[in-house]
Parts: sequence; C-alpha cells; structure tokens
Amino acid sequence: MGLFILRRFGVMLLTALCLTFVVFFLTNLYPNLEKLAKTQGNQRMSDEQVQTWLDNRGYSEPLLTKYGRWLGVVPGFTKTLNDGQFVGTCVRPGLTPEETPRFCGIVQGDWGYSTRFKADVDEIIWKRLGNTLYLMMWVMILMVPSALLVGVLAGMREGSRTDRSLSTFSILSTATPEYVSGVIFIAVFTSSTVGLKWFKGTATQAMEQPTFENFFLPVLTIALYGMGYIARMTRASMTEVMTAQYIRTARLKGVSFPNIVIKHALRNALIAPFTVIMLQFPWLLNGVVIVESLFNYKGFGWVLVEAAGNNDIQLLLAVSVVSVFVVLITQLISDIGYVYLNPRIRIS
Repeated sequence: MGLFILRRFGVMLLTALCLTFVVFFLTNLYPNLEKLAKTQGNQRMSDEQVQTWLDNRGYSEPLLTKYGRWLGVVPGFTKTLNDGQFVGTCVRPGLTPEETPRFCGIVQGDWGYSTRFKADVDEIIWKRLGNTLYLMMWVMILMVPSALLVGVLAGMREGSRTDRSLSTFSILSTATPEYVSGVIFIAVFTSSTVGLKWFKGTATQAMEQPTFENFFLPVLTIALYGMGYIARMTRASMTEVMTAQYIRTARLKGVSFPNIVIKHALRNALIAPFTVIMLQFPWLLNGVVIVESLFNYKGFGWVLVEAAGNNDIQLLLAVSVVSVFVVLITQLISDIGYVYLNPRIRIS
C-alpha cells in the first residue's frame, strides 16, 4: 500500500506540473497580457506602450523562464525604471530593493501579488477557500446521507412504487440547475410570511456569523443538485447487488430481508457511490460559482470570477493550482478507499 501511494503521488506531481504549465501558458497569451497592461496602466495605451510596459515587468521573457520564476526555481525578474520605480516579480509594497528576495514562487510559498485586490494572493486564497470549505462541509453533511438513503431505499425493491417515486425525485433534482432552484428558493422563501420568519439575513452575513436563517438556502440549493446523481448511482448499484447470487442464497437460507440489506448488500452497493462522492469535492470547489454569485457568498468560486473578470493572472494561477491539487488528492483518496471497500482488489 505504501508503494502504491508513493507511485500515485509521483503521478500526481507530474500531472500537476503539466496542468499548471497549460494554465500558465493560457493565462500568459498576449491578449491577456495586453489587457493586464491596459488595466494596470492606461486603457488608451498604444501598442508600443503596451510592449514597453510588458518588457519592463518581465512579461516578455521566454515562457519557460516565466514558468520557472512562478515555480520559484528561477531568480525573479527585477528592474529599476527611468522614473526610479523598482518593479519585478518578487517586488512587494513596503519592500526596498535590498529586502526583495531573489527567489519567489510556489516552492518558497509565495503565490504572487493580486492586481485586483492589491494584496498577497495566499491571503486571499486561504480566506475565500475557508468560506467555501465551510459551505462544502454542510453541503456534504446534508447531501451524502440523504442521497445514500434515497438510493438504497429505491434499489432495495426494483420497480416498486417507492423505487419509482424516489427515482423520479432524483432525476428532477439532477435535471434542475442550481441557478433555477436557487432563484425559486429566493422567490419563495424570502417573500412569503414563513420564509421571512425562517430565512432572515443574507449569505454575505453568513461569512461572518453563519446561522440557519442566512446559510441554509445556498446549502440546500447545492445539495439538491448533487443529491440526485449520487442517489441514482446508489440505486443502480443496490439494484445490481440485490440480484447477485449470494443474495439469492441468503434468501433461500431464510435470512431476514433487513439483515440481507444491512449485512450483505450495503457494503458492496456503496463501492460505486464512494467514487462518485469523492468526485463531488472538486465540483463543489469550483462548481459553486453560480450559487456563490447568486447568494453573494464570497468564497472560492467568487474569487475565480473576480480573477477572470479582472485578468488577475497571479490569482488565476493560484486558483488553478488549488483546484488541480484538490482533484488529484480526491482521486488518490478515492482509489485507496475503493481498495478497502472492494475485497476483490489487492495490491501486490
């Protein structure tokens, strides 16, 4: 198992380097750099002025050199302009040229400086990531047990009235996008007498002091959308398990139906949904953009929108790195969990 984890970690690291290089290449295309120059300089800058601005700040350097600087394995670019201004990749407000480090990048724990928020990228990322992780925690607490319960109940007796009812609910919840259900919840629960009583406040207030009144609607909106997919996978897996030979044998031996479900069918039925559940984490991290924008909840998805809208290259790269590592780590946990759940799989 230890060797398996080491191999997977090596593959993860190589994959992360490849993906971050692709993102770095796309964010450093000339149209993006031109937009950055005009945003930070002057919208009326000529092509020559844009090129001079980029040259003075190291953006015209070869791509591999810039990528090495971003990683922190190549010395940072610094230059003193004609007006005496000291600029460069490692320059930060308040630091003199002598205090500016030679290397600054991911290896050194320096994620760069945000041109949108005028602050260190790592401070912005961890704060907004914390908001989204808190949202994700409550979504998973509501979504996963509910989805598993719906899927198991539907798959216990295929074709029954319970199966048809719960399957219909699962399909409807998955087919309804978050922005539709979110708008419906806002219209219903913030305008009715009951809604005004139970759902006071906004999701913006939930960032400082989350309560049921100001936090439940975004949680419910996200949970309902993901619940249907997990429930359908659980139902399909449970249906397949309930028709297996060993289940028939247990029935012929007179084992009670609840014991068959709990002791024999449930563990095998949860193997496939486990992988689906782990895939929800990357989706929740970046897929809540619409919900965070709809409820004005300033989390990780909101930062992604702000970075893209304002061409904040360093912040976009940081968001991409975090997203890549979340995907890879959840895949590793999924593989390890699959081995433990499925006794037929052994690692030599």
